[in-house]
Amino acid sequence: MRHKRKKQPVYSVKKSSRKVKKVKRERTFHFSLSRWKSVGKWIFKIGVVCLFAYVTVWYFGQRVSVIGDSMNPVLHNKDVTLVNRIIYNATTPKRGDIIAFKPKGNENAHYYIKRIVGLPGEKVEIVENRIYIDGKKLEEDYKTTKIDDVGIVNEEIQLGTDEYFVLGDNRENSEDSRNADVGNVKRSYIYGKIWLTLSPKEHFGLVFD
Repeated sequence: MRHKRKKQPVYSVKKSSRKVKKVKRERTFHFSLSRWKSVGKWIFKIGVVCLFAYVTVWYFGQRVSVIGDSMNPVLHNKDVTLVNRIIYNATTPKRGDIIAFKPKGNENAHYYIKRIVGLPGEKVEIVENRIYIDGKKLEEDYKTTKIDDVGIVNEEIQLGTDEYFVLGDNRENSEDSRNADVGNVKRSYIYGKIWLTLSPKEHFGLVFD
């Protein structure tokens, strides 16, 4: 008498199939999650690079053109310079710094580029082609021309707590704090410090105080 073979339970095949499908779903889920994490990292990196580029351009790459020869021989007429706008958020302007500013804070005026000579609270006087700060002669280690015209500085000037006295290095041809239209420069008028000459190429280089 032949023995009949027992049929395999149908449920075991179905159970195995469910397990395979479950494993596939889990692999797909992990793959998708991993992919999105990778995409997220790339988006974050791109965002950081864009932010860095924006900050660099906004605070270090603002262009200001030189108008006139008042800063010869350091800067020349039509030179294109870059302004460091962030430096004075961390430090205060110093004597000898070459700065860009709007005279009287006039937003419609072009930027002036001059050198800081007098600091807030100091007394400035020009006598016989010499500059005196609080009664002491100012020793300058950069090249300048003679001061033939003292302008409005025909007597000692007292600077306010937020005012700077500026001069061009080419003092025979400079409109600066000696002129009533410019006068003392308030801190809020200062756009930033000149740090690089961008063009023309023969003048390209860092601007040293």
